[in-house]
Amino acid sequence: MSEPQNTPLTFMAVHAHPDDEVFGTGGTLALLADKGVRTVLVTATMGEEGEIVDPNLDEQAKKELFPHLADERRKELRASVEALHIQESRLLGFRDSGMAGTPSNNHPNAFYRATFDEAVKRLVKIIRESKPQVIVTYDAFGTYGHPDHIQIQRVTNAAFEAAGEPRCFPELNLEAWQPAKLYYVAMPRSFMVKMMEEAKQSGEHGPWDNPAMNTAIMGTPDEIITTRVDVRNYIEAKMKAFVAHKTQIAPDSFVFTISTEMRDQVFGYEYFVLARSAIAQHSGPLEQDILEGLS
Repeated sequence: MSEPQNTPLTFMAVHAHPDDEVFGTGGTLALLADKGVRTVLVTATMGEEGEIVDPNLDEQAKKELFPHLADERRKELRASVEALHIQESRLLGFRDSGMAGTPSNNHPNAFYRATFDEAVKRLVKIIRESKPQVIVTYDAFGTYGHPDHIQIQRVTNAAFEAAGEPRCFPELNLEAWQPAKLYYVAMPRSFMVKMMEEAKQSGEHGPWDNPAMNTAIMGTPDEIITTRVDVRNYIEAKMKAFVAHKTQIAPDSFVFTISTEMRDQVFGYEYFVLARSAIAQHSGPLEQDILEGLS
């Protein structure tokens, strides 16, 4: 990593769609910003294929909005960024690929069909310009198997290495920059099973009701989780960010309707798996500081 003395601590979260930034990293982004860490959000697509759930829009209004959904979600993303006090928001400029097996997977501009080198190059450019010490993205399953989540995970892993290699993409005319650590967003599988069972028993509605989601394989095996960040003081910031995504998260969504006790459990901690590190690995209990080992 070059110029460590002159480079401020910078944390980068790389996500697939608007609203993804809130679920797994919203509290961490807000907490680090509060501590004076520079925070950068990279979003690969604008969620053009998502369902519109805003109850203030009737079916005709939704139909009219759909061709302009990317513009609307760009506005919502800006509001979320403001709520989480993110200093910099960058876009990769690809199109939402839709859920796995849908016709939108084959759209010529879909992120899942993007030329891999071009996608990596775009992210390398942002990494070299922003100089993050820590990058966070998804695991190989993309959290729940969405094609765009899987694609951005592949792209981020490749860009993490390529950004620090001067022979890669010299045409960018940017100094190579090697981030120190790469993390994957996680949620303990044991906690997910427990939470979903409690939600079902209490009549709460949420992703566990969606037959398209195989909840049995969601979550991360507990034994590979390395990091737990306490973001309970930033739950309200996360709630404001959720509200900003009004076309994607309805007022009756589980994120707003679950009990206060469950909300604190679900949104009060954010979990990660340390995938790569150029510094000494944390040992012992779960790491509490995602910037541990960095000055």
